[in-house]
Amino acid sequence: MKPWAEKFYKSKAWRQCRDAYFVFRHGLCERCGGPGKIVHHKIWLTPENINDPAVSLNHEYLELLCQDCHNKEHHESPVTGDGLMFDEDGNLIQTECRSEDEKV
Repeated sequence: MKPWAEKFYKSKAWRQCRDAYFVFRHGLCERCGGPGKIVHHKIWLTPENINDPAVSLNHEYLELLCQDCHNKEHHESPVTGDGLMFDEDGNLIQTECRSEDEKV
């Protein structure tokens, strides 16, 4: 987490917004339908817009993603092979979320 974003992500307002959005989306990743994990900002937060609730706390600009889909969003060219991702500790692990090509 970037130092300028720490206060926001630890705020009560963000926690409540994030939790409400998670429930609103029934805990499912909006891209692959797997278990959601991260409430992602579609408009990437910057020091200039992070304190604007119309951007940072607006459900229209949020998306619930699984770890794999979130990794894909933040890394245009995958840093791992398909079906692999890094966990929170930086360990390479196999994903539970499959790409469209892998779905049966």
